[in-house]
Amino acid sequence: MHAPRTFMVGIDVSKAHLDVAVEGKRTVVRFDNDAAGRAALAAAVAGAELVVVEATGGYEMATVRALMAADIPIAVVNPRQIRDFARASGRLAKTDQVDARVILHFARAMRPAQIPHIDDGRIALAALVTRRRQLIDMAVAEKNRLEHAPQAVAVLIGETLAALKAQLARVDAAIALAIEAEPDMAARRDLLLTVPGIGEVGAAVLIAELPELGGIDDKKLAAPVGVAPMAHDSGAWRGQRHIAGGRATVRCALYMATLSAIRCSPAIKAFYTRLRDAGKPPKVALVAAMRKLIIMINTILKRHTPWSEPQQHGC
Repeated sequence: MHAPRTFMVGIDVSKAHLDVAVEGKRTVVRFDNDAAGRAALAAAVAGAELVVVEATGGYEMATVRALMAADIPIAVVNPRQIRDFARASGRLAKTDQVDARVILHFARAMRPAQIPHIDDGRIALAALVTRRRQLIDMAVAEKNRLEHAPQAVAVLIGETLAALKAQLARVDAAIALAIEAEPDMAARRDLLLTVPGIGEVGAAVLIAELPELGGIDDKKLAAPVGVAPMAHDSGAWRGQRHIAGGRATVRCALYMATLSAIRCSPAIKAFYTRLRDAGKPPKVALVAAMRKLIIMINTILKRHTPWSEPQQHGC
């Protein structure tokens, strides 16, 4: 029988160190951010109810994996949330030890959701998906420069674009192999590809960057995707709702998928058209369609059944 998990932990992550604040302890303990330090950390926080770390551009991932391997629940939160919480609670000083304590207070007050288990295959896929996005961004920047470049420079830009295109092809092949190598990811990809508007790239983004998909309640899904309407009300005044937060890469992939689904999915098209006929602005109707599509995808992955819709040809 497992002992009950009774305490929370906040960790401030840097390249070299892990500053750890444990509920019920007065001092913040520092561990090295290396294999030995992470092993010592896992032993020190064994039995925690939840460990919370900030997303720090990748420095946190080794710690996340070490704690997951030790069966310790962990949540990764946006640094902006932590800083907003610190300002709201009057904690304006910023040091590594202060940050660790702020993260602990945030963990106790907000109780962020534990992230699902991340295996090595999904980490490798996420890195490839990120690299693909970087290549696309670089190619767009080079094409913008090409428009006004003199001939001598245009030749050099052309060489760079050719190199980026070649690397993009290699990354796409590597993404396909990474998914095929993991039976669970391959099964999820096959289900996603049955959804109108979802292609190989969109499926890879959803698999890599929205691992909760298929295992999360529909009502909680809109927030991580970033399609939840946020209220802006005060007293009798009712402001316009806007979406905010969420994972931008997932939202972008879903946006492109929804544009296609509106054309080739009778269900999504009818939903979007009904909102437009009711007077909703195009962007409002589109976001609502995005929200409907991701909920339908969530259901497909929960039930392990492919998309089924009459007359879904012509895509």
